[in-house]
Amino acid sequence: MKNMNTSMSLKGMALALATLCGAALAHGPQSHSAGPVIKEQKAWGIAAEASAAKRTITIEMGDDMRFKPDVIDVREGETVRLAIRNRGKLLHELVIGTQQELDEHAALMVKFPDMQHDEPYMAHVDPGKRGNIVWTFNRPGEFKFACLIAGHYQAGMVGTVRVRPASKGNM
Repeated sequence: MKNMNTSMSLKGMALALATLCGAALAHGPQSHSAGPVIKEQKAWGIAAEASAAKRTITIEMGDDMRFKPDVIDVREGETVRLAIRNRGKLLHELVIGTQQELDEHAALMVKFPDMQHDEPYMAHVDPGKRGNIVWTFNRPGEFKFACLIAGHYQAGMVGTVRVRPASKGNM
């Protein structure tokens, strides 16, 4: 009876984990839903509505495992549209985060290359296609963006977002 209860508990935990992680862990060639933007404050900012973007920054990515440009500068509080273009023949993505979070996520992607997720701070872009991220960088500092598809990050497919503090007026 004890083995049966343990087995039932393990199956229950596995089912709960699968239910909780299902849509939140999706990697692959899918587009973001057209529904409302989920706005959750992150260390590097918060998702924004497309209409709030006052500037567009175009970022190209390719099979050379590089972003062009690989450094972008924004002001604290600025909402930008990152217009991402995949010039390669492979699926690529752009994910914004802190160095630590991207390192951890990249390690998971190596272990679980079919892991899937869809968040407003990431865009999965099929070969020859385009994607967008609209983001408000409301925290000053230096953050990263990367392609976390297994092997791409490790090959150096990373970039930097430098968020300058908002001006405090004429000092």
